[in-house]
Amino acid sequence: MKTLYITDLDGTLLDSRIRVSETSADLLNRAIASGALVSVATARTPATLSILLRDVRFRLPMVVMTGAALWHRDDNRYSDVCTFPPEKVEEIRATYSRYNLPTFIYTLRDNRLHIYHQGPLSDYERNFVSERLHSPFKRFHLTDPVLAAVSHGENEIPADSPVAIPDVIDNALLFFGMQNAALDHPAYIALRKIKDINAMIYPDANIPEITMIEAFARHATKAEGIRRLKRIAGADRVVVFGDNLNDLPMFDEADVAVAVANALPEVRRRADIVIGSHDEDSVARFILDDYLSHTTDAPKLQF
Repeated sequence: MKTLYITDLDGTLLDSRIRVSETSADLLNRAIASGALVSVATARTPATLSILLRDVRFRLPMVVMTGAALWHRDDNRYSDVCTFPPEKVEEIRATYSRYNLPTFIYTLRDNRLHIYHQGPLSDYERNFVSERLHSPFKRFHLTDPVLAAVSHGENEIPADSPVAIPDVIDNALLFFGMQNAALDHPAYIALRKIKDINAMIYPDANIPEITMIEAFARHATKAEGIRRLKRIAGADRVVVFGDNLNDLPMFDEADVAVAVANALPEVRRRADIVIGSHDEDSVARFILDDYLSHTTDAPKLQF
């Protein structure tokens, strides 16, 4: 039996210091070297994955942006990309505007993310952008004098730039709002009513007072990303790990759904198994132990 192990990152594989510990990296590398099929499904983009996961020798593609695409780390390539039709982009933009909810708009061109922002930037959003301004994986197109002061090179943002968002946005795959907001925010409720899109709301795993309000194309889910990876890997059993509300769709896709001890109560209730917390290397330990217990011969696989 070939098992595919898929783990969320923030609050699950990453510890409270937002890193893969040395112990977890070692355990995962031992499992992968023995033949275990291991990957991640995350809301993050390759810009941060390339740093956070540098010590783990993943061989499979990764589910990124909550299932909006697969990312192949070896050649920095996206595949299975789920984008919005242009008319949906306009409807979603109008919904965010109607409820005065600022949002980032992620697009993909030439295998690189190009990101726009609708509405005023909060201090939290400025910090989010400033930490990512110089990544080779993405480029921000913003009109914000504070960010202009800290940017340079091709990311330099003129403070008097009149327009940051083009009239027509092609290849959009994610709307990403981050605000101090309740989980019943009216913008989210309105987004849920738009046909053929996937809207999500959940607290930030690292800053719980911040709420993420996102919109994706219909087939952009962690569950759909797992189905794609399962086909690629030729697996017939799937074990997933999570902690947050946006992990629940992949729980429904799993043969075994595993929650870490620090997961939200609803996530723990939906899990088949609850293990230790993200500060105890629990995911990596479970993967290695489960793989070895289900494998009598563990050949090294090539991808």
